[in-house]
Amino acid sequence: MNRRHLPSLSAMQCFEASARHLSFTRAAVELSLTQSAVSKQVAQLESLLEHPLFRRVRKRLQLTPEGSLYLTEVRKILTQVEMSTRYMQSYGGQSEVLNVTTLPTFGARWLIPRLNGFRFRHPDVYLNINNRTEPFDFEEERIDVAFFFGQGSWPKAECLKLLDEEMVAVCSPSVIPAEGIQDPLELTRLVLLQQATRPEAWHDWFEGQERYTSHSYHGPRFDTFYMSLQAARSGCGVALVPRFLAEEELQAGQLVIPWPFSLRSRNAYYLAYPEHKADVGKVKNFIEWILEHR
Repeated sequence: MNRRHLPSLSAMQCFEASARHLSFTRAAVELSLTQSAVSKQVAQLESLLEHPLFRRVRKRLQLTPEGSLYLTEVRKILTQVEMSTRYMQSYGGQSEVLNVTTLPTFGARWLIPRLNGFRFRHPDVYLNINNRTEPFDFEEERIDVAFFFGQGSWPKAECLKLLDEEMVAVCSPSVIPAEGIQDPLELTRLVLLQQATRPEAWHDWFEGQERYTSHSYHGPRFDTFYMSLQAARSGCGVALVPRFLAEEELQAGQLVIPWPFSLRSRNAYYLAYPEHKADVGKVKNFIEWILEHR
């Protein structure tokens, strides 16, 4: 479709309001337009799409199947436009936006507590932080800084090690039998909560103690450590998580470590940034802050 033939934002707003009210008149009142203007905009939209969006039944509007389908897409577009507009308005005239991507639970438990005060030292830098569990591409995406778990290398990026990882089993105190746990394999009776991003975790943990079980891969699977921690708190089973991510619950007594063995992970947590941004002020300032507060 030629760009000149794309529908206007005004036409989509008229259609969305008309679909919500099932009335051109009510849509016109909401949009501060005349009824004929709204009707005309919708008619032009139908002409462009070559599909009827409404049926006129006894002076009432009814969405056609095509109209219902298009309404879903139009609402996505209008929501995105509104979000983008509010996002730009929130900058307060600042142009230095730093795009940061992080692992979800790491971001919530480790990164965010260390950001307090950054805004006061660098008021010209506006942080835009996104969760990410999938691999990222510095060349294809607008990412200035990324936090990841791995072996310390990323294509065309500089990587700085932040901390190692120690995996421990955690569960609610309520699920531990009265006689306690006498052998790590007994944890399989409590249900092993699986981490989608670490499918070998339980196998490696048992292997580190020269224990083997066919249950290493059995159990409910979760996308993030945060979900695993919540499931463990709720008594759903035993989660295998980095100790530093569970400190909050361990200190509060909401979780306990039923078996004292911990497994040092082969990988670690790193901060990465594109090589060509090494001298960019906002990137340098953020990295200095993180290294100072790690």
